[in-house]
Amino acid sequence: MVENGTMVSAYNTKSFVFLLEKSVGDPTVDTITTVNIPAWAAMNKAKVSFFRSSMLNVWMNSLKTGLFTTRTVNELLWGYEDSLLVKISATNREVEKDFGLMIKKNGSNDGEFVFHTGEQNYLDYGRVKTWKGQRQLTFWSTNESNSIAGSDGSAFHPLLNKDERIYIFTPDLCRTIYMDFEKDVVVKGIPAYRFTPPRSVLASKEENPANKGFCVTSNECLGTGVLKVSPCRKGAPVVASFPHFYLGEDKYVDAIRGMSPQREHHQTFLDLNPTTGIIVRANKRAQVNILIGRVIGFPKTKNLTETIFPVMFLNESVEIDDASAMRVQKLLLITKLVSNFPLFIVGLGGIMLMIFVVLLFRAHKHKTSTEEDSSYSPVSHKDKDDPQNGNCIGLTPKGDTQA
Repeated sequence: MVENGTMVSAYNTKSFVFLLEKSVGDPTVDTITTVNIPAWAAMNKAKVSFFRSSMLNVWMNSLKTGLFTTRTVNELLWGYEDSLLVKISATNREVEKDFGLMIKKNGSNDGEFVFHTGEQNYLDYGRVKTWKGQRQLTFWSTNESNSIAGSDGSAFHPLLNKDERIYIFTPDLCRTIYMDFEKDVVVKGIPAYRFTPPRSVLASKEENPANKGFCVTSNECLGTGVLKVSPCRKGAPVVASFPHFYLGEDKYVDAIRGMSPQREHHQTFLDLNPTTGIIVRANKRAQVNILIGRVIGFPKTKNLTETIFPVMFLNESVEIDDASAMRVQKLLLITKLVSNFPLFIVGLGGIMLMIFVVLLFRAHKHKTSTEEDSSYSPVSHKDKDDPQNGNCIGLTPKGDTQA
């Protein structure tokens, strides 16, 4: 806790465990032929210098490094020593010898986050104040693109409404994205709002001018549905998208055989209970791609056309467990009762007022009836002038006038 309890500093450490019984095949045996990412990254770095590109060409030829490589699933995910990187690291200590799509991510975190606790304003609950000590990113060309806004996707303020746009800062994309309300859903008896990223999040600068700041350079603006994240990936030509280029332009889908974008399987969404802001179900789906094409100074690429080549499809899904769902249902019931308590009191007061009026009316009616059944008549003449008791009046029934 920092700043007198108004902020909290946190690290979100993730660990990955292989589950054989839920997997198809053996990652230590099964091989995949895909883009040689270290080679493409090196070529993109070296193309700005004739000397560097010439030297890299010599190394690639001597090591027989191709544009594609065949590796086991374990190697591609968790790392392997690459012969070209070994050669480059001998002259540049900043370059590591090993490469893997998930290398050093097991048991690691994305850096320090400082969140608002919502103590001063409940709408700030879970909102990111700084990431790695920064209030703004430095990867992009505009302040809007570099802004760190919203939460990290793990917590949201209570009392959500359908008209608001929720913002999420994601280090994987090196930017803030946003989600809009799509529809009402029910998860294990808990009502929820589904929020999902609209097409405009990854739209081209022509389709959404606000995305102009995400162009690496004025000549490196991609189309709708993809985002080049090389500024935060050490210059590697890495491109992020939704799986199968969902919400992307047809040209990216048509360029790769087997692509078939479907909302059901490839949409990213969050199902949030509007009262508490709790996530009851979520699917984070993303695709890692490599931009390949002709690179100046490298003859091996001269016959290639620019293509965004899919490498890996990530699907991180979560749904609230039964025990937690029961606790949320009880919390919602208590909240509903408390919120309706004033109405209950007013209603009870109204009922009691009606009962009081009825009783009062009945009492009045009974009194009137009693008065109508009685009359006044004088007593006998001789008692009229009683010297001790004075004059007397006697009450007698109407029918008995002789009493």
